Amino acid sequence: MAKRAFAIVAVFLLGACSNFSLNPVDWFRGSDGPKPAPLTPIEGGGQPVRVLWSTSVGGADRYFFSPVLAGDDVYAASRDGTVMRIDAASGATRWRVALESRLSAGVGADGATVVVATDEGEVVALNAADGAPRWRASVSSEVLATPAVGEGLAVVRSADNRVFAFEAADGKRRWVYQRAPATLLIRSPAGVTLVPGLALAGFSGGKLVAISTTNGAARWEGAVALPRGATELERVTDVVGEPTTLGREVCAAAYQGRVTCFDARSGNPVWSRDMSSVTGVSLDARHAYVSDDQGAVHALDRFTGRSLWKQDKLAYRQLSLPYPTGGDVAVGDLEGYVHFLSGDTGAFVARIATDGGAVRAAPIRLPSGFLVQTLNGGLFALSL
Repeated sequence: MAKRAFAIVAVFLLGACSNFSLNPVDWFRGSDGPKPAPLTPIEGGGQPVRVLWSTSVGGADRYFFSPVLAGDDVYAASRDGTVMRIDAASGATRWRVALESRLSAGVGADGATVVVATDEGEVVALNAADGAPRWRASVSSEVLATPAVGEGLAVVRSADNRVFAFEAADGKRRWVYQRAPATLLIRSPAGVTLVPGLALAGFSGGKLVAISTTNGAARWEGAVALPRGATELERVTDVVGEPTTLGREVCAAAYQGRVTCFDARSGNPVWSRDMSSVTGVSLDARHAYVSDDQGAVHALDRFTGRSLWKQDKLAYRQLSLPYPTGGDVAVGDLEGYVHFLSGDTGAFVARIATDGGAVRAAPIRLPSGFLVQTLNGGLFALSL
């Protein structure tokens, strides 16, 4: 019971600051705040978007569920305990299992092991080949973020600022990294990113930590943003989403804070920009992309942080993390639309409706396109 009370208080306190809550979990509960910007027609009609395949895994309720690509297959899950393995090319279901537990986060997988988790702090691992149960473990509070699987580990972030590492093969606990939980926080799926030798995780207070996957010790710590403001609520500065890496850089974003990129090996900051986000930052060869908490999409120079363009015609549409798709950028919204913006200018180039359920999680890459999962449980493989 104590585990659940911690999370509920966190949501209530942050959601009480105004009629329009920027807490991602509160988006599912409705709001009397600013109305989402109406969609305007794309000049020239826009490019056609193909639906390569679609299927349904089940609804998300008020949680974030994101699919994952491992090898030639997609793994997806839903709130009711459904976990699926789907052929990435055709959309054919390879297996579908129904767990007894109600899940609270998306799927982590490495092609051998599939890992999901619950709001009761239970971690469940399945065999990727057939969906058979492999092991179960417990963490200290609810899990809101997708588990990360790699380096022979299943790494799980709990809502009370702990990171647990389990052996992917048998569930034996390897280590735990812990920070003191904040009084107020953004109850969002702030996850873990695995790179060789490191687990990267952001925390309340604007901190990004590189944790050794060998023993759970902190290798370096950097400040994405610093708390500021006259009240405790104004000083909420949580790192949101998952840290993102490309080359030698690791970048992260903080609510009421900044977007900051670091050297992944040393932790030295490379650049920083004042900006508030609830979804994080994504990278391609030239750009860093951010959806801010007012619904504008920003493109920044990946190497300097200089602003390149801003698209503000999706205001208050509760956007997902922008996803680079070659020369364009895809971003989902609260009504299930996926918008395509030019990577060079930010102009709209295409738009497609899915099933009307919000697209909360970032799209993921497929060999021939990309995949989105909606709040209603729809999985849509799309291609321009």
